[in-house]
Amino acid sequence: MSEKPHTVAIGAFVIGAILIAITIVIFALGSGFGQQREKTVMVFDGSVKGLVVGAPVTLRGVQIGQVTNLELMLDSDTIELIMVVEAEISEKNIRRLGSNPEDVTDQLIARGLRAQLKTQSLLTGLLYIQLDFHPDKPPVFVDLKTEHLQIPTIPTELEMLTQKLDELDLAELAGKVEGTISGLNSFLTNKDFQALPENLKLTLASVTQLTEELRIQVAATGPKLDTVLEDVSTTVAGANKELPQLSALAKKNLAVLDKAIDSFEHTMTNINSMVEPGSAATYQLNKTLKDLGMAAEAIKQLANTINEQPESLLRGKRENSQ
Repeated sequence: MSEKPHTVAIGAFVIGAILIAITIVIFALGSGFGQQREKTVMVFDGSVKGLVVGAPVTLRGVQIGQVTNLELMLDSDTIELIMVVEAEISEKNIRRLGSNPEDVTDQLIARGLRAQLKTQSLLTGLLYIQLDFHPDKPPVFVDLKTEHLQIPTIPTELEMLTQKLDELDLAELAGKVEGTISGLNSFLTNKDFQALPENLKLTLASVTQLTEELRIQVAATGPKLDTVLEDVSTTVAGANKELPQLSALAKKNLAVLDKAIDSFEHTMTNINSMVEPGSAATYQLNKTLKDLGMAAEAIKQLANTINEQPESLLRGKRENSQ
């Protein structure tokens, strides 16, 4: 009877040891135990409220490590407070390509790798560290005399906005705003501006009156316009009716004109054939002209003889005496 309680105690002890071993294995696997890790430090000038040990360290949204320590340091020479954050970077979620086995973190920093605080949740106010490339931000290192790799940091978006606001000359800006308000007040209290509603009212009344007159004019012109449109429709209908007849008449006249042109061309062809050099008509015409010339010469001689010897009509022509 006394051995049974001892057996139960031993069994419970074994089961508890097994559970503890399983828990340790799960924790080791979850924490990346056995993976290559690298200690890094980051220095922030502003507040790190909301950043706790165990907070994620991400590279473009992928978690590659976690925060392991937070430390507040006072520089006695410059009397400045800085926040030093230590973190472990694991290669668990980083898949490397290429044949270069060396650490390339320094090269990544040279290309613009910077650390910046980001908000995990607006409800809890917890922060995490985001690693990303900002080649336009020059690296700033702090002499911490540490053996761990230091990753440069940049201010948060809120801190950058605050810095820009601090750089503004608020007094000058307030003066400009005051001047703008004064000018606006002067414009609103100006007599011309005060009279603007009344002028607008008069303008609207004029537009209303013009609209009414236009409506009356359109109403009076409507019947006349209808009559004109009817006359135009009648004219168009008559034109549509007469157009076929006019077209037929034009075609008929064109046919007659074509015949006349053909006859004229035929006549001109005959005339050309008659007046061509060497043609019978031309030869006969030249002969006739020559005979007429000889007859004219004979008549001219007869006229000269009668003029010199009128009696020759009775006695005949006398011979010239030598």
